Amino acid sequence: MLNVAVLMGRLVADPELRHTPSNVAVTSFTLAVDRSYVKSGADRQTDFIDIVAWRSTAEFITRYFRKGQMMVVQGSIQTRSYQDKDGNKRKAFEIVADNVNFADSKRNDGGSNSSYNAYAPVQNEPAPAYESGSREDFEEIPMDDDLPF
Repeated sequence: MLNVAVLMGRLVADPELRHTPSNVAVTSFTLAVDRSYVKSGADRQTDFIDIVAWRSTAEFITRYFRKGQMMVVQGSIQTRSYQDKDGNKRKAFEIVADNVNFADSKRNDGGSNSSYNAYAPVQNEPAPAYESGSREDFEEIPMDDDLPF
């Protein structure tokens, strides 16, 4: 199964940090996402997509993002059912954010052009630099027609 959504849009309001009764951080916000096509003679349409983020991702978003800022969100689509005030059964669709990135240039947002990945392990040392290798570090494999796959 595959459930991946990637969106880029502008925040319609400042995200607010809340906590569940068990003290888990959560934020819900909406991104205004322009459609990629325009009908001839019409204005570009915009979709307003509801997004929820949990724990440290929610804390990161509420600390660094503000209304009108461009943002990239990678996550999964989630549905839930509920009853409205009239007793009608409804279904809500939202994106559960896993990764968020700044999409504005540094000139526009005045901040860092970084990202946050909820699944990335925390590391205190820099990633290895692979460009420091040389050709002697690799062994040439003779070409033959008997491939192992």
